[in-house]
Amino acid sequence: MCSLCGILGCDDHWTNAIARPGVYSRNQDTQSRRAEESRRIKAANAVLSYRRLRLDVWQGKSYVVASPTGGSSVFEALSHLWPEAEALAGREYDPLDEQLMSWMEKQQ
Repeated sequence: MCSLCGILGCDDHWTNAIARPGVYSRNQDTQSRRAEESRRIKAANAVLSYRRLRLDVWQGKSYVVASPTGGSSVFEALSHLWPEAEALAGREYDPLDEQLMSWMEKQQ
């Protein structure tokens, strides 16, 4: 998707912790929603760094995942992160990969 579509087409994904009618969320205020987003990005970056990728918020509405060689991809919801990261890395991310888990343990 192009950058403009990433901004204009951004709707709240169901995984985003925001107040919705009829749905309980502990993140009623802006500060707690930003803190939750920050925790999610930190956790994703811990895994993404295994393949030297980095995730950031883009324009306050979307996300961008970038490679150290300058490649990047803008997308609207964290649910799109892993396919985008796999495309940039040229390899899949398997959360049960023993090498990934071992590497993550050494990072702590």
